[in-house]
Amino acid sequence: MIEQPPFWMWILGFLLVLGPLVTLHELGHLLVGRLLGVEAQAFSVGFGKELVGFNDSRGTRWRISALPLGGYVQFKGDMNPASIPDPNAPAEPGAFQNASLWRRALIVFAGPATNILIAVGIFAAFFMLIGRPVPVDAAQQLTVAGFSEESPAQAAGIEVGDRIVTLDGEAIKSFRDLQQEVMLHPETPMTLGVERAGRTLDFPITTMSHEVEDRFGNVSKIGLLGVESAGVEYDFVPEGPVAAIGSGVEQSVDTFSMMITGIKQIVTGQRSVRELGGPVKIAKFSGEQLSLGWIAFINFAALISLNLAFINLLPIPALDGGHLAFYAAEAIRRKPVGPRAMEMAYRTGVALVLALMLFVTINDLASLTLFG
Repeated sequence: MIEQPPFWMWILGFLLVLGPLVTLHELGHLLVGRLLGVEAQAFSVGFGKELVGFNDSRGTRWRISALPLGGYVQFKGDMNPASIPDPNAPAEPGAFQNASLWRRALIVFAGPATNILIAVGIFAAFFMLIGRPVPVDAAQQLTVAGFSEESPAQAAGIEVGDRIVTLDGEAIKSFRDLQQEVMLHPETPMTLGVERAGRTLDFPITTMSHEVEDRFGNVSKIGLLGVESAGVEYDFVPEGPVAAIGSGVEQSVDTFSMMITGIKQIVTGQRSVRELGGPVKIAKFSGEQLSLGWIAFINFAALISLNLAFINLLPIPALDGGHLAFYAAEAIRRKPVGPRAMEMAYRTGVALVLALMLFVTINDLASLTLFG
């Protein structure tokens, strides 16, 4: 039975997720900019018409704007909130465009870096307070105890009692690692290495595609081998601060890797573009996770924070990654890209981002049961 939280919880979850994450992202830009001597003219949570605001002692206008779908810092010398350089701006001290190349690059990277640090911090806190899942018996956990119906592994020749040791030549440490890797690759050829009677055997397998539906009716396509583990028990072992930070970094890297894999699969047609989500789906998922409790919601916030970092690092003009791409070109050419070419690229980037936002919003609405 599908259990949807009330609509007000969608709105509340959306604001509680994106509001703080976007604010902290932009605050990263602002604080590093101030640290490096660049002045900010405006700091806005949201776009469009200002609803409320004030000027601080440094002359920065802090505002909350009408459209809560992002935010921005407008530095001195920027033509607009998209940080398009103003070719007519005077060469004044404190202007962003007059800062050295490494300073501009650090300021731009500070936003995504802040989102990454937030996610690492959340994951590390979970590993310290809740613990890291550790197999009770790692050897038994990777031992095959049975098969599902139409199991690709059984069809390939895997037998009960075989111990899984590698996947595509890479060592497998736990059944959880095996699941996470296989789930990302439905209908994909793989090579599974097993130990049997003291010998290591390799079996070519094509994963099966399976659709799973959660309690909220969200459908996901995952890959399966169709094997059952002989030891499914886990202990949660709390970690110290240093180990927890390392685990948080590892979890963040794994999540980034999954995002890259997902984008590649959409580009190559392995997954449908319907799996792309925008603000409506974020609101929906935010409300659903909020209804499950604060632990689920905070974990979801960590994932969205990494998504914000990932999207902003894409080399699209007007996003942080686009700025960094121009700075890389400037470092190679030993001179900035021409103002006309840069302005056209940024305007194209803004148009591309707006078109993508429109597409994913329509995609979101079309996927809701309310709209059929």
